[in-house]
Amino acid sequence: MMNLIGPLNVDFLKIRQYMMVLSIVLLVTSVFSLSTRFLNLGLDFTGGTLVEVGYQQDADLKQIRSQLSADGFSGAVVQYFGSSRDVTVRLAPIKNMKNEEVGNKVKASLESLNADVEMRRIEFVGPSVGQELTEQGGLAMLVALICIMIYVAIRFEWKFSVGSVAALAHDVTITLGAFSILGLEFDLTVLAALLAVIGYSLNDTIVIFDRIRENFLKMRKGGAYEIINRSLNQTISRTMITSFTTIVVLVALFLKGGELIHGFATALLIGVVIGTYSSIYVASTVALKLGISKEDLMPPEIEKEGADQDQLMP
Repeated sequence: MMNLIGPLNVDFLKIRQYMMVLSIVLLVTSVFSLSTRFLNLGLDFTGGTLVEVGYQQDADLKQIRSQLSADGFSGAVVQYFGSSRDVTVRLAPIKNMKNEEVGNKVKASLESLNADVEMRRIEFVGPSVGQELTEQGGLAMLVALICIMIYVAIRFEWKFSVGSVAALAHDVTITLGAFSILGLEFDLTVLAALLAVIGYSLNDTIVIFDRIRENFLKMRKGGAYEIINRSLNQTISRTMITSFTTIVVLVALFLKGGELIHGFATALLIGVVIGTYSSIYVASTVALKLGISKEDLMPPEIEKEGADQDQLMP
């Protein structure tokens, strides 16, 4: 298909210094918030009680929260579960009160508001399980970043490897910082979204790096600055179309997917936007700062010895 507007020729790297300042500001803000406010961990990590109830008609969450608060459950998290007639109540651990006792008191509180309430299930996550999930979740992200660094170093070059991991760490830190600043609940679905963000951002970065390597080997003129800029121009349409279509789906999930996946959709929305930005500026800028050159990407020469050299002689 003929390109009616012609090839792009935007100097992306011209503003790389300003973009790096922006990234540093976002990173410092995120780290500061994570250090002072930390994360609003959900019951998956802190432990607690989950009660699921059903109603014959649409449930009023505000009334349920008010009733629970009046009966001593002021910290209860009340959400719809699949439909407006199914409700989950999440409670932090309560000292000197067993799981069954908490469930019975929550049920009695809800029955005083509506006698038709039906108890569906009661689940309890202990603090030790929550701590284990926290450790395993952090370890999963760390192992993912290490494996990615090794893969990119083998597939491309170590300078690209550092750039890609810097971009991924940048994306995860800022996404976590946004959850900390906004006070959004961080649970296992959000952790899954973070791992998905790592994969999405890496895919974008690999596409750009592959074009940079191709242009380094193909273009005879121009230094690293010009070649990286040319590569970014050649891949920007693909990057923007992919990001736009992904964001459209995530917005639909956020608006229509229900309360239970709001955190998942929010983390992916933030991660996709930041990941697209970091693929263009952070990963490429780091590789440029490290002095990537054509010599780094040239395949090694294989010297022929013995019989092979004899065959080449006239």
